[in-house]
Amino acid sequence: MEARLITTDPETLSGAPVFSGTRVLVKTLTDYLEAGDSIDVFLEDFPSVAREQVIRFLEEARDRLTAGAS
Repeated sequence: MEARLITTDPETLSGAPVFSGTRVLVKTLTDYLEAGDSIDVFLEDFPSVAREQVIRFLEEARDRLTAGAS
């Protein structure tokens, strides 16, 4: 069974989506990328998030956005 990538819990940051095992908002990653920062900068600032979590999140987002678009 694959571990959950993102979790939400009403008692953790008011239920906002965070990377599992952390208190780092998923939105923080997208804010960094939108601002032009690299994944490496994000990971330096949030060492509790693993590179694999970021890559998997981006892959899943890409797959969902491009599903059926052929």
